Order: sequence, then C-alpha cells, then structure tokens
Amino acid sequence: MPTDRVQYISKSDNLVLSEPAKLKAENLHSEEMIINIGPQHPSTHGVLRLEVLMDGEIVKEVVPHIGYLHRCFEKHAENLPYNQVIPFVDRLDYVASMNSEHAYAMGVERMLGIADQLPKRVEYVRVLVAELNRIASHFIAIGTYGMDIGAFTPFFWVMRDREHILRLLEWASGARLLYNYIWIGGLFYDLPVGFEDRCSDFVKYIRPKLAELETVLIENKIFVDRTANVGVLPLDLAINGGVTGPMLRGSGLRFDLRKVDGYSVYPELEFEIPIGEGKMGTVGDCWDRTDVRMREIYESLKIIEQCLQKLISEHKRTRDFDPQALVPKKIRPKAQDFYVRAEIPKGELGFFFRSDGRSDVPFRCKCRSCSFVNLSVLPEISKGILVADLIAIIGSIDVVMGEVDR
Repeated sequence: MPTDRVQYISKSDNLVLSEPAKLKAENLHSEEMIINIGPQHPSTHGVLRLEVLMDGEIVKEVVPHIGYLHRCFEKHAENLPYNQVIPFVDRLDYVASMNSEHAYAMGVERMLGIADQLPKRVEYVRVLVAELNRIASHFIAIGTYGMDIGAFTPFFWVMRDREHILRLLEWASGARLLYNYIWIGGLFYDLPVGFEDRCSDFVKYIRPKLAELETVLIENKIFVDRTANVGVLPLDLAINGGVTGPMLRGSGLRFDLRKVDGYSVYPELEFEIPIGEGKMGTVGDCWDRTDVRMREIYESLKIIEQCLQKLISEHKRTRDFDPQALVPKKIRPKAQDFYVRAEIPKGELGFFFRSDGRSDVPFRCKCRSCSFVNLSVLPEISKGILVADLIAIIGSIDVVMGEVDR
C-alpha cells in the first residue's frame, strides 16, 4: 500500500479498507490525469463531486466530495423542541420523508415510554404511508438509474406511476413531498374518507405496470450488459463498511430492520426480504442491487394490502378516534442517551438522542444516515473500472445528498 494512505484493518483477515489521500497533480505519472465528475453531471444526482484519478479510460482512484448542501439538521435539532424537529427530518431523505418521520417519532416515543400505548390504527396507518413512500423512493432509484444507463422511457413510466402515490400522500397530509404527517405520539390527522379504497385501486393498477417495467428495463439485454458484473460489492466489504439497505441485501445478506428489530406492527405482517442471487452476473453487482429494489416493491405491496385489510376490518375508522390523543403537550424525556434505528428505502436510518431531563430540546441529536455510509464504499468498488462503469456504480448506490451532508 502507498505510504500516503491511512489504512483500516478490518476483522476479516483478507480485507483492508483504506482512506485515499487527496489527489495531487505533482504525484501524477505522465499517462495519468485528474478529472472532476459532477456536481453538474446528471448522474451525480445533485451536489456530489467525484475527483477521479484516470489512466486513459481506466479509473485508478476516486475521492468523493460531499460538503455542498449543508442541511445542518443536527444543529437545527439541538435548538428546537423535539416535536418541531419533524419538518427538518423530512428534508433528510426528501424522497422518503414518511420513513424518516417514522424512525424519529418512534425514537422519541420510546424515550418517553409511550411507544406501547399507541392505538393500533395509528401504527397501521404509519406503516401504510411508509410503505407507499418506500415504493415511491424505489421508483426514483430505478427510473433515474435507467436514465443514467441511457434508457429514458422507463423513467417516464415510473414518474407517471409515482404520481399516484404522491397524490395519495398529499391527500392524507396536505403536502406533496415533505409531509410532517407522523407526529410524536400519533398522526397529524387520520386518513381521509375513501383513502383505503383508492389505495386498493392503486395496488391493482400498479402490479401489471411493474411486470412491464421488469421486462422493458430490468431484463433488457443492454441494461444487463451495463450492470451485471459491474461494481461488485463483496459481502465482507459491505459488512465492514457499515453498508445497509438494498446495497447490503444485494450482496447476499438477508438483513432488514423491519424483521431484525421488529418495530411497529411489522412482526404481525407477512413479507419476504429479497437478496442478490447473482442471476445475471456476480452476487453484489449493480444489477443485483437494482433487482433487489424491484422485488422490494412487490413486498411493499403485500404489506400495504395487509395494512388495508386490518384498517378496514379490525381497526375501523370511528367517530371518536383521535390520532393526536397521545401527542404530548410538553416533551421532556428523562436524562438518558438513546439510539433508535429503522429501515428506510436506502438502509438504516438512526437517531442518537441525549436528553438532560430538564429541557424539551435535545442536548444532542446525531443522525446516522445510510446514504453517507453507503457512499463511503464507492472508492473501494471503483478501482480498475472504465469511467462509464463508474456512472453505473454511482446510480446503483441510490444516494440522496440531503441525507449525506446533514
């Protein structure tokens, strides 16, 4: 290993993670060059800039630069009461706000000791809207990834179908993207009358559309050739790098916090955890990660159907049901350190809280974002590849930069 690199020896005997030093022009050989990819590049999805050491078209080193968005989430959270932080939580992964809200609210409820007191209807509504948002997020991931590779039509298809979900969530919350719907202790409001029926219609509508998307994009020979055996993430590297979500499951590990931690009403629901199987190439390649997201959409539909059945048959809408009945007027947890985690579409989202027991403002709030951790393995899986394959790898990670620079 070069002497200007900081090494991290993992628990695995055959794995060395290394942090590349900043690339310097004076260290280049005559045939090497440093180029910048992004932030203006469409495939960097916003503000990500990659400093790439190239030898012709071969990538020798990649250094991600991420500090351009500055959401300042953690400092906002440490200057506001717990309940007023939720709109800022929405802005982390802004294409999966319901999932992020669910994690944050669940954490504060456990600190207050009221998590087990929530009405079942509230829990099923939370899971319902979270899984709808999971599908919408995966639609963005798959559609934009197809566009990164060069397929435009599937992107228009998934944006068309995602619009149905956004309209449902807007109907429930009043907002199109940043919802502030899941409150600490309950919900902003119960589902509107007729929501369950319209949601059932969506499930029936979307299944044949998904089959069409699989045929046209996922199983397309050009797409397979561009993603199979590209960006292979070995399982030991994924585990030692802290990777979670579809990236980890794409590498073959059946790890999903909805099953592992069994939070909310997920233990009562039946669904499978898809993993990468190397059908088109090598386990853990770009194709496997995309296929896992595709199959997770089908599993989310199963969860949605079960939630609708529970809401319609067992936990019916009642005239005196108040989704804000347990919402505390003053949130003041006892002095403690607490960590909560949940499975959002991109992986494990965690919140660490430190409460001093005297204030309704957290003394410390730390966010463990999955996009940040997943992006950290990019330098390790991008060595010795063609620059065109680097674009394919970035898209397969499915990062949202609002969650990275927080």
